[in-house]
Amino acid sequence: MKNKKLRLKKFYFHPITMFILLTILTILLSGIFSALELQATYSRVNLSTNKLESVLVTVENLCNYDGIKFIISEAAKNFMSFNALSTLLISLLGVSVAKGTGLFDAIIKRNLIKIDNRKITFILIFLATISSLINEIGYVILIPLAAIVYMANGRNPLTGITAAFAGVAFGYGATIFVGSMEVNLNSTTQAAARLIDSTFHVSLTSNLFIIIASSFILSIVGTILIEKIILPRLGRYKKTDLDKTLELQQVDVELEEQKKLEQDTREKKGLKYAYITAIVAVILIIYMLIPGLPYSGLLLDMNESTYLGQLFGENSYFQDGFNYIVSIFFMVAGIAYGIGAKTIKNDKDVIYAMNEHMMQIGSLIGILFFAAQFIAVFKQTNIGTIITAWGANIINSLSFSGIPLIVLVLIVIAVSNLFVTTPLAKWSILAPVVVPKLMQSNISPQFAQMLLRAGDSMTKGITPLLAFFAIYIGYLNIYNPNKKRPITIGNALRLLLPYSLIISITWLCILVLWYIIGVPLGPGVFPTIN
Repeated sequence: MKNKKLRLKKFYFHPITMFILLTILTILLSGIFSALELQATYSRVNLSTNKLESVLVTVENLCNYDGIKFIISEAAKNFMSFNALSTLLISLLGVSVAKGTGLFDAIIKRNLIKIDNRKITFILIFLATISSLINEIGYVILIPLAAIVYMANGRNPLTGITAAFAGVAFGYGATIFVGSMEVNLNSTTQAAARLIDSTFHVSLTSNLFIIIASSFILSIVGTILIEKIILPRLGRYKKTDLDKTLELQQVDVELEEQKKLEQDTREKKGLKYAYITAIVAVILIIYMLIPGLPYSGLLLDMNESTYLGQLFGENSYFQDGFNYIVSIFFMVAGIAYGIGAKTIKNDKDVIYAMNEHMMQIGSLIGILFFAAQFIAVFKQTNIGTIITAWGANIINSLSFSGIPLIVLVLIVIAVSNLFVTTPLAKWSILAPVVVPKLMQSNISPQFAQMLLRAGDSMTKGITPLLAFFAIYIGYLNIYNPNKKRPITIGNALRLLLPYSLIISITWLCILVLWYIIGVPLGPGVFPTIN
């Protein structure tokens, strides 16, 4: 009996197995819920006519012939169109070149290694938090970089991976300037507000003050959580035999003083080349964002009437191609360093340097494939949409006002986010109910939009339905020192639950205090209408 209990304690599911099981469970639930005729009705604002349209949503049964046909025939399409896969591969092209040529190692050795570890954690989480300025770039850039930086500093790379992911996911509603989220949400918020006041206008800067303040507060709280809770739970990093061999080789090289001096000279020259190249690249990118100059504005959507629309609009070349721009930036800086430091001599050296780091993500591809199938199957069933619509109906039936209403709206949004992770998809269902409901309680639509941002952030990192959760779990296993026992989805979620809970409380405190004090949310905008 004791041996049997011991075996049960050691039983676990690999992330790939878990995604397969979740997919099967979703298919079975779709059949059960469809037989029970589970459905929901919600109202949606038609942005063209500014009128409410009633939408009936039913569960799509995937346990029948058509359902199985969809699962099989759409598998390749689901994988190829999986946003997390394409953005990761594109970003890693540049990161791999910069890593392979030695640029990152040189920067860490000469700069970051001198900084206090807690400051590095704060910088990482702050960058992760404000990265939502432009879509999901933080997940694919900062997670790989965090692992590299933490490992080079002698810290557990799993801590860096967790800090980067948590910073992006749980701080997704905060940033330091107007970005893509405002552009995506504002039209829906304004349309919902005009159901009460036909002249109401929601500016893009309406949440500017509160999101700037939130980005600093969340980064400070996140740093404390990582250093005091997450780091002790992960412990020290146990190096593999390969890591130990490389360390011994490095020690042998450092004993040769002459080679060390030569290497130092090459590194300085390489960094000089890299910094000059990086400055030139940044100037060119900025120039392409300035309209009205010769050959400028190439990255803007000139069909938009406002500059922020040109920069972050739906068809903005800057927003759509930002991931590729960052990848090219790292690539040219890495090549410049390699030329100066003589770590590369020809194009083949660049390709080899890139491939060496890219080979690490082989195991991640399988996780991404099955995660893509699970997310696509769940979306097809409409279960998430129905749950969100139920949440909207619950809010509509409430008789509360003031702080109790704010708290309950936050809870509904946070729960809905577990099943519908895209802010705009949730807001198109919730806004026609939430915004008028709050306006009737003298709470401004701009504050209602801030509730969406906060509620979306509270639970974003603890749902496997978030596409970029697969990247997080994949990188945890890439750097997992115990290859015989993979880090499971359950392990990752348990690691993040304290972070999610405390950040949720932080968001709640920020919003309630902001509402009570009544300070501006943005220029000329307040939590209340009057």
